[in-house]
Amino acid sequence: MRTITATELTRNTREILDRVATRGETVTIERNHTMIAQIMPPQQTMTADQALAGLAFPILTPEQAKAWLQESKDGFGDTVRDPWA
Repeated sequence: MRTITATELTRNTREILDRVATRGETVTIERNHTMIAQIMPPQQTMTADQALAGLAFPILTPEQAKAWLQESKDGFGDTVRDPWA
């Protein structure tokens, strides 16, 4: 983690943001030797397909998935209602 002053950030904003974006660095900003902020890359996210891509076998068959989805909706309608009413 790199620590810089607020003045350095002002003078080199583009370079610092490029380092965060391309190298994944976290930068701590200090003013008068007091930490005031951190700039860090966003957390990596993935879709459900990406998360399950490494599995050697499907967890549910298409038929099982359809049945599970239907069972999860039992007792609930498809209409939207006001929970406060």
